[in-house]
Amino acid sequence: MTQSLLHAKGIQSFYGQSQVIFGIDLQINSGETIGLLGRNGMGKTTLIKSLLGLKNIKSGEIRFNGQAINGLSPDKIARLGLAVVPEGRQVFPNLTVLEHLTAFTANRNNAHKQWDVHSVFELFPRLKERQSNLGSQLSGGEQQMLAIGRALVTNPKLLILDEATEGLAPLIREEIWSCLKLLRQRGQSLIVVDKYVNRLIGIADRHVILERGQVAWMGSSSELSADTSLWSRYLGV
Repeated sequence: MTQSLLHAKGIQSFYGQSQVIFGIDLQINSGETIGLLGRNGMGKTTLIKSLLGLKNIKSGEIRFNGQAINGLSPDKIARLGLAVVPEGRQVFPNLTVLEHLTAFTANRNNAHKQWDVHSVFELFPRLKERQSNLGSQLSGGEQQMLAIGRALVTNPKLLILDEATEGLAPLIREEIWSCLKLLRQRGQSLIVVDKYVNRLIGIADRHVILERGQVAWMGSSSELSADTSLWSRYLGV
């Protein structure tokens, strides 16, 4: 029987008096990859912040691995096994690559085969070459690799990537897509935000499209691929 890993029901979030999220329901099962889609400003990042405890929800409930987490602090939610690769990477400019990975290493998934510094260097050989470089000395693509590696060494139950390939050169984007395919094959649960819908379709099991803070559509990759009217209606592609 498929196990529900994250279940959000009736989520409502505000910025001051302005409501941004209007009663969103979201479920992801263990080992599943979800594409979270929508134009800019439709609530994707706010929803992610709500799941991570970075944004207090006004109403609704979020359960992660069977435990209610709304109201918990972000650090407690992270320790339960929820990790994020944030939009803009947010690497520490004064820490080396090796220091980043060493500082975040944990086994929050109680995994038998754990991600560690060595396995991240195997995944991204460029990081091994640059392991003594500071975060501020890395290119945008290298910073994104580091942000993914930093999240992986926590061995999360669920990994969220917000704008997974935004602003990256084509060759680097290909490396990130290859990485995501590998993670999916290894059974890593993923929520991925990215504008390259055609590539995300090849990775995700299901997709959720947001429009003005609400779920406008959800369905499988095959359904999204077959109905390109959804792309123009909700995604602007």
